[in-house]
Amino acid sequence: MEDKISVIVTTYNQEDTIGRTLNSILAQKCHLPIEIIIGEDCSTDNTRSVCKDYAQRYPHIIRLMPKAENKGIQNNYYDCLLECKGKYIADCAGDDFWIDDKKLEKEVCIMEEDPSVTLVHTNWQYYDEKTQKTKRTPFTPSAAYKKSGKNLLEAIVTQTKAPVIHTCTSLYRAETIRKCYFEDPELFRNKDYGCEDLQLTFMLAMKGTVVYIPDVTLSYSVGHNSITFQPNERRQFLFVRQTTSLSYHLARKYNIDTPRTKEFFSEKVFALYMHSFRSKDKTLRDEAYKYRKTWNVVENKKIKVARLIMSNNLIWNSALLSRKLFCTLKLFTQLFK
Repeated sequence: MEDKISVIVTTYNQEDTIGRTLNSILAQKCHLPIEIIIGEDCSTDNTRSVCKDYAQRYPHIIRLMPKAENKGIQNNYYDCLLECKGKYIADCAGDDFWIDDKKLEKEVCIMEEDPSVTLVHTNWQYYDEKTQKTKRTPFTPSAAYKKSGKNLLEAIVTQTKAPVIHTCTSLYRAETIRKCYFEDPELFRNKDYGCEDLQLTFMLAMKGTVVYIPDVTLSYSVGHNSITFQPNERRQFLFVRQTTSLSYHLARKYNIDTPRTKEFFSEKVFALYMHSFRSKDKTLRDEAYKYRKTWNVVENKKIKVARLIMSNNLIWNSALLSRKLFCTLKLFTQLFK
């Protein structure tokens, strides 16, 4: 590994934003050199052409991965990771962008000073693509910290509305994550887990010290469809089921069994039931029941009521109609406030 920083950029159908992402990385002011590894995942738009143009303009910095069939986020990310030559790795998704040109410098100085630090991350903000307005996230801590990563493991496996550690704000040690990867590649490559970041941050936290910087360094793009913002109930069901399966695997393997984890898996089972309820899909309802058993969740009142409603078609249809009427009335009330 070379004394440099490798930045992974995964992108798919982001012709309008990938240039902004790459420009924000190229603008970094850091005492270490950087390389950018672009994983363009067989886009159907003009994304690859934009990436090719950047690779030709910055051949000493940017490497575009060879064109291949669509891999999915996990294989795309970890194929890029294995190509990284740097001692440190960062990443920035193809629709997000860094807003602090000293982001990498701040993080790498901390890592160079303390070999026990496996990951440094920062605060971030939402960026609405439609309105171009920003909004601070309420989910990240406000004060800087430096702590054993093991103190974050429960929070990582039970994260819900936002990640405890946003990887697009992070810098981590290549040697540490490579060792974890080769010890258990299935953890990182299993497509049934549906994401690439939760297992990465979990393992890095388990292996050392984590440092948080409260500076906002990233604009996280929202206001469009993405892996975590799916308009389809069936897709949302799949995303919840996949990521929760990963959390359950990690919690069980590393003996994280607390009141919070029990509550978390119960919440996720209820979420599965609600997605199946709104989609009027009996197959999803039965799958929700199966995962309640798989995740060892005790049926609480909310889950029981949801299951009973969906056990009878007449009641199910009536409940859906009532929900539709309620949502319509709520919208009507808001419009005429």
